[in-house]
Amino acid sequence: MSVRQPNGAAAASGATVLALIVALLLAFSLSACSGIYYDAQEQILGRQKRHILRSRVEAGQKDQAEAQEQFQSTLDLFKDVTKFDGGKLEGFYKKLQGEYDDSEARAEDVRERIVSIEKVAGDLFAEWEGEIGDIQSADLRRRSRESMNETKQRYQRYIGAMRRAEGKMEPVLLAFRDQVLFLKHNLNARAIASIQQNTVEIENDVAALIRDMRRSVSEAESFLDSMQS
Repeated sequence: MSVRQPNGAAAASGATVLALIVALLLAFSLSACSGIYYDAQEQILGRQKRHILRSRVEAGQKDQAEAQEQFQSTLDLFKDVTKFDGGKLEGFYKKLQGEYDDSEARAEDVRERIVSIEKVAGDLFAEWEGEIGDIQSADLRRRSRESMNETKQRYQRYIGAMRRAEGKMEPVLLAFRDQVLFLKHNLNARAIASIQQNTVEIENDVAALIRDMRRSVSEAESFLDSMQS
């Protein structure tokens, strides 16, 4: 004798199965899309995965340089509050909000770039690993693996530095946002005093962030140099 599932349980079970099917189809679709993208890059443009990785690392350097400039610009506007002479706070708030929005946008560019770099790097090393197995000569196979391991170590140093810099963006963005919102809610001298009190701490955080970004850019340069050798 079969036991009928309650309608709610059956619906939940069906939804779970459907979600799994969608997830599998999405994973297959993304994998297929990646394969098509790489094939097109190689066949039409003659660009292999290492060329794509190189271009994305170079783009990452540019993204981080732009983020540095934007975070510094936002900090400079915060520091300008010390010169505020009692004019209209509404205008100052709007400028600060605009700087914060631009900082958030630059940070998102960096985040997305990291994901794109990690994707192609993972695909590159997986392909490299697979091709090593096709090499019949034990000596050449050993040398190829050594080369791959050295490249992977340099890459890990680079992406680790980039991730550390990324990790310092969020606390700075949160500090920026707190001050912007407080100013929005209190367009008066008390809000200005709050910004003045917190500027030094924010300045230290931005300085640490910029130092880490510069280290990341330097690691990127070393990694790019190693890919040429």
